[in-house]
Amino acid sequence: MLGNKEPIGTIAVKDLAVAKKFYQGTLGLKLEDEQGSEAHTYRGGASRLIVYRSQFAGTNKATALNFNVGAEIENIVSALRERGVTFEHYDMPEMKREGDIHIAGPMKAAWFKDPDGNILCLMNG
Repeated sequence: MLGNKEPIGTIAVKDLAVAKKFYQGTLGLKLEDEQGSEAHTYRGGASRLIVYRSQFAGTNKATALNFNVGAEIENIVSALRERGVTFEHYDMPEMKREGDIHIAGPMKAAWFKDPDGNILCLMNG
């Protein structure tokens, strides 16, 4: 039924102006649409992300959004660090960490938070 339909990510934030600086300015997503003071839609590759205003922003304690960045993960982590992004470090079974990148076999991941505390992840596939 939904196998050929494109999912759209959704993130709750408290302040759309602060979120815009982060998602457009820091992460480099393209602002596609501003729905007034309640929501913005961004595009990254073929996917869209709706960032909407909510009193529940940042209350999720798990990863809210993943970016599949492939082999560019090291370069992107470095570039985001230069833009002021702080990466999260987690102790997980069977994972080691090299700098800000967690590694388990061929899988690599780096987690960080947006200004509201939503957890985002870069992954190599």
